[in-house]
Amino acid sequence: MKNLLIEYDAINSENTFTNGDTINGRIIVEVSKETKIQSLIFVAKGKARVCWHEHYGQHQHHVYWSDEKYYEVKHHILREARQDGTEVIGKGRHVFPFSFKIPDRKIPSSFKASIGKIVHKLRAELKQSMKLTKTAKVHFTFVSKADMDIPGLMEPQYGSKDKSVKLFGSGNVSMDVHTKRMGYKQGEVFQVIVEISNRSSRTVKPKFMLYEKRSFFAQGRRRVCTNEILKEKIEAVASSSKETVTKVISIPRELAPSILNCSIIKLEYRLKIQLDIKCAIDPQIKLPIVVLPEVPVLKQLPAPAGFAFEAFGNPNQPTWSTMPQQAGAQPVDLPPPYGAHALYPSFTDSEKNNTAW
Repeated sequence: MKNLLIEYDAINSENTFTNGDTINGRIIVEVSKETKIQSLIFVAKGKARVCWHEHYGQHQHHVYWSDEKYYEVKHHILREARQDGTEVIGKGRHVFPFSFKIPDRKIPSSFKASIGKIVHKLRAELKQSMKLTKTAKVHFTFVSKADMDIPGLMEPQYGSKDKSVKLFGSGNVSMDVHTKRMGYKQGEVFQVIVEISNRSSRTVKPKFMLYEKRSFFAQGRRRVCTNEILKEKIEAVASSSKETVTKVISIPRELAPSILNCSIIKLEYRLKIQLDIKCAIDPQIKLPIVVLPEVPVLKQLPAPAGFAFEAFGNPNQPTWSTMPQQAGAQPVDLPPPYGAHALYPSFTDSEKNNTAW
């Protein structure tokens, strides 16, 4: 056995797939002489996993982990055709085409972090008598279709906050924040309108921050990580004055879409508006932002003359078995390497008070 490889064909310039897409590809087996094979199996799987450690004192620690599976397909492409339970393939390079349709239902997008990941992959397993099973795998980037059923997704968002200035000053500061809606596509621009009433003896400086919130769940525990994406500030508002500020925020095109349909991993975004007041606790408002995917236009290729499977297919479907396509020395282009219960945004009590649902 010289080589075992599995590859697929890209269907768009981003090399991404979404719900209901068909992945066409091939398993390549190269042998240096006539070889007996027990089976050649195609596997497609989508799953999520989280795992992290927590330490308690010097000598105690606990590992928290959880798995979630979305689909798994396993089909025999080649298996025993003779009485001794083997199939024989001749010397050379053999190509076994396949065609796999991704389930057309709510499935979370590909995601990767240090303590959790959502992966979608294809695998080939080749078994021979008295030898270890040989495997080859490749990940593909799955981007879920935009979920337009999220409550409040296209509704205006609003938050308000009042703050008394007591230390080294006096008076009151208040702000009201408005956005057109909660959901925006990657690369989209939106406006934030902030009405500031500064009835204090201090100047206040508005600040804007867009950040991501990653939440991981396992065995009744939660691990949360936040990361700043962009931060901007504007001119200060003088004391004893009112001002309406309009700030334009651009969602970075490369920002990963929100993940709200996985029970063990959530990727959420927040827009934080803060009034910077010296020698005082800054009042702030947090509004949820849902980043919607902008899925490229797909150009589906015709399925190869080989095998076609769908997730959780008909159990009465006959086992697939056929003769391989033996290829010459033509090179095969590899695809680009892998880069990257419905739940809705979760907020703390303080966040809920500043969020319109």
